[in-house]
Amino acid sequence: MRRIHLPGYLAAIDAGVGSIMASYSSWNGQKMHGNSYWLTTVLKEELGFSGFVVSDWAGINQLPGDYATQLQTAINAGIDMVMLPERYKDFQRTMLQLVAEGRISVQRIDKAVSRILRQKFALGLFESPFTKKALTATIGSTAHREIARECVRKSIVLLKNENKILPIAPGTVRIHVAGKNANDLGNQCGGWTITWQGDSGPITIGTTILEAIRVRAFSAAISVTYSEDGSRAAGANIGIVVIGERPYAEGVGDRADLALDAEDIAAVTAVHDVGVPTVVLIISGRPLIIDSILNKCDAIIAAWLPGTEATGIADVLFGDYTPVGKLSFSWPRSMSQIPINYGDTNYDPLFAYGFGLTYE
Repeated sequence: MRRIHLPGYLAAIDAGVGSIMASYSSWNGQKMHGNSYWLTTVLKEELGFSGFVVSDWAGINQLPGDYATQLQTAINAGIDMVMLPERYKDFQRTMLQLVAEGRISVQRIDKAVSRILRQKFALGLFESPFTKKALTATIGSTAHREIARECVRKSIVLLKNENKILPIAPGTVRIHVAGKNANDLGNQCGGWTITWQGDSGPITIGTTILEAIRVRAFSAAISVTYSEDGSRAAGANIGIVVIGERPYAEGVGDRADLALDAEDIAAVTAVHDVGVPTVVLIISGRPLIIDSILNKCDAIIAAWLPGTEATGIADVLFGDYTPVGKLSFSWPRSMSQIPINYGDTNYDPLFAYGFGLTYE
């Protein structure tokens, strides 16, 4: 826990983060929502976290016992604010009962309230409790999208680039784009977009990867062809196959096998087998097992979930910007290596923690 998971919290606390959420996770069989050692002894006392701890969505309901016991355990463990999707009246009544019975002390309530109020004062919520409606019109503005575009080009990671196939060379006449995620805005946005789980298709306003490539290629007088399954790639100077995941959020996306879909493998194979130098873009929220296509492509980019501004990907493909992204975790060779972390015995990932190529 301290070697692998705690460093991110240390950095956040040093940066002045105001709230931390307890997750649905367990540590040695104990749910984190009821773990006083990690929430209070370590987080608040040892690390000096002065903000407040909030529960996850109905997270206290995963604790053992009846509702009153769940609340008692969570609050005494260090939860300061409870996220209630429902039963808020029961929560009020039960909390008053628990305090009256001495199962939760008034001092504990005072500490929780103090932590919450301190953050609200720091945010100026008592002076200005509402958002500035005049700023609503700026959401999705050109300025905002330019920032998002910059985030995309700085976050994508170049994992492979044999024979310096990237950036796309001057003199390129034709690019063939393929893959199920090449022209799907919803897939490149992922979950928590418009709806909880997100969705495939034109769910919002933005630019798909195919559209971004076409716009940039037009300025360079390069022809762009497209087929989702990778067909008709023969004769292209370079193929760009966009594969990976469809949208999901939280437990709905849990998978026992992170291997590529058969359609992804088929699309990469179709472009590679007609002799076209092949670039693979992986759209995903996590590392996937890519042994099936590793030797069928010349370049691989982990593009993550770039959202609506795929122009940031085109910026890097065409060499307008050099890739600078580095892996924030280790990329496994196979499912048998998971979990894998830097510092493990016999550490041998496909791509190591901190890995990322550039064009220079």
